[in-house]
Amino acid sequence: MEDMEVEVAPASSEASVIVVSESGSSTEEEDVPMQVPGPSDRARLSVRRAVRRRHIIGSNTQFSTHEERMRRLRELIVDNLAERLSGSQDAQRSVPHVNPRLMDPDPSGRHHAGDVNVPTSDESSPTGSSVSTESEGTSAAAQPEEPRQESEPVSESADPVSAAASPAGEAEADDGDGENCSICFEPWTSAGDHRLAALRCGHLFGFICISRWLTSGGNKCPQCNKPAKRGHIIFLYARKLKAVDNAEEVRLKSRLELEQGSRRMEQLEVAQCRQQMQLMADENVRLRKEVEELRRWKAQAAFSSSQGPSHSSSQRQDSSSGGHYVFSKAVLVSQTGGSRVLSYCEPLGCLLASQPSPQATFLPGFGVKKISTATLKPSQYVPIHSKQIRGLAFSRQQDGLLLSAALDNTIKLTSLMTNTVVQAYNTGRPVWSCSWCHDNNNYIYAGLANGSVLVYDTRDTSTYVQELAPLRSSCPVVSLSYIPRAASSTFPCGGLIAGTLEGGCFWEHVEGTTYTPHILPLESGNCTDIQVEPDSRHCLVTYRPGRANPSLRCVLMELSRTPQTDSNQQPVCSCSPVQTFTAGSSCKLLTKNAVFKSPAGEGATLVCAGDEATNSTMVWDAGTGALLQKMPADLPVLDICPFEVNQSSYLASLTEKLLKVYKWE
Repeated sequence: MEDMEVEVAPASSEASVIVVSESGSSTEEEDVPMQVPGPSDRARLSVRRAVRRRHIIGSNTQFSTHEERMRRLRELIVDNLAERLSGSQDAQRSVPHVNPRLMDPDPSGRHHAGDVNVPTSDESSPTGSSVSTESEGTSAAAQPEEPRQESEPVSESADPVSAAASPAGEAEADDGDGENCSICFEPWTSAGDHRLAALRCGHLFGFICISRWLTSGGNKCPQCNKPAKRGHIIFLYARKLKAVDNAEEVRLKSRLELEQGSRRMEQLEVAQCRQQMQLMADENVRLRKEVEELRRWKAQAAFSSSQGPSHSSSQRQDSSSGGHYVFSKAVLVSQTGGSRVLSYCEPLGCLLASQPSPQATFLPGFGVKKISTATLKPSQYVPIHSKQIRGLAFSRQQDGLLLSAALDNTIKLTSLMTNTVVQAYNTGRPVWSCSWCHDNNNYIYAGLANGSVLVYDTRDTSTYVQELAPLRSSCPVVSLSYIPRAASSTFPCGGLIAGTLEGGCFWEHVEGTTYTPHILPLESGNCTDIQVEPDSRHCLVTYRPGRANPSLRCVLMELSRTPQTDSNQQPVCSCSPVQTFTAGSSCKLLTKNAVFKSPAGEGATLVCAGDEATNSTMVWDAGTGALLQKMPADLPVLDICPFEVNQSSYLASLTEKLLKVYKWE
């Protein structure tokens, strides 16, 4: 683009002509007769000048030729000159002087290339001025026009130009900022070439305007100068865009979120405080119960001391010579009750007590509660059955696999390592007891309510492999105990002892799934439980009170087998009583007792049984038949389990709600 020089003469009573040279040639300043606008035309002239300037600036990108740009620039210069003339003191005086070069053509028939004719009449052009030039040197004749006198003043309300210059007009212009293109200042449309478009920076334009801007060499946004290209243009589908002032709303929302967060924290603190208060209340209840138990124990000790001195002295002597059990801790198993059986898992070092689900609404059924023997604290609940559990047993493989029997017609194998049921068998009838085969851990037994015993192979998940039918009446099998096979002269065979309400039967395990039944000589009709001490081959039979014997009796029996004298005659297995222990006169529940080796050693054996009449656990010496201890309980004792931890011997007694642990000292 060639250099361009612009010279503007200072305003005076004689208007000056602006000479524009494109080729760099010299220019002259000559007088031109012009008519200066009056005071009423100043406002309109100023507004028209502003509109024209904005139109020229916004349209620069739409004209690619050099002549178009030069013409727009001259119009802008003339508008500036007209504004300056409108502020002079001689605004209403016309200039009669005429440049002779504009009136007389040169001999060549041309006008000078730099001459400009500037009529200032309102009728000459919409903007109040006009410029006529020829870029190639063509002639132009300037004829001054007489100023048109206004017959009456023009009010601001009648003149649209002055109305646009007023503050109301500015407000209307501001309201339209969200509807006009910032390049051409024209309203954008929802369709067509001038539809609403935007760049990546977020500024809005008419599509044709921003497209021409970027095509003609512009590589930046016209508003923020961020890099842009034609591929960045995207269409927006909106007729009008207006930004709503929501700063107050955002501030209130942030304050609301802060308040909600603080409220949640306060609610969490309140919940934690409530939980701590509940724990403290439970601890208070537990301590109160222990205090009551200690008071009862103290009263019973005082009462027993008041009985004959000879009996108490002998009892104390027996206890002091071999040791005794000392109360260690009471553990709450179930707040609502329902606990029934107890067992000890040596590999995991925990006691297992059956109980109903603590969350019966969400997780109905029954399971076992784990109680750590190291801390004597309950750890977790494991759901297993849908009805009450009547039997728990562990194998001797140290694998933590629990066998459970329940009244929901199933026996299940549960892995205590993962707390999940790994195998379930449907027996078709309620199961009252269960046991492992200690000679072959692949076999398990289930005692049913009809008196039969089902033999299952854990390698077969379909059904049982054999049924041991009842020999007498079809009473429920309340207890199952397996005696492992051992080289003993008195009782060398192994098998299963099944106890029912009508008596007991020893099923000798010959081989595989072959069993030989032997009816045990027990009292009929009053048997409630049979437990076995496998090493000494002693079994403990419990009889409930009856007409002949009004007290609870625990009879220790020794198993024996007659030698085989003839090949046609099979050996007979039987049992004979050794010692009888008596307790209270009440026995409404089918409690489970225990017979085990004494922690004092020397081959001694202890017998433990629960006494419903006094709600206590009674401990006898199996050799002498003497009562060693009577440990009180808050409810009838349902099951008893001895165990050892870290070379220390313990005894656990279970009621419907509590588990009491005693340590041998």
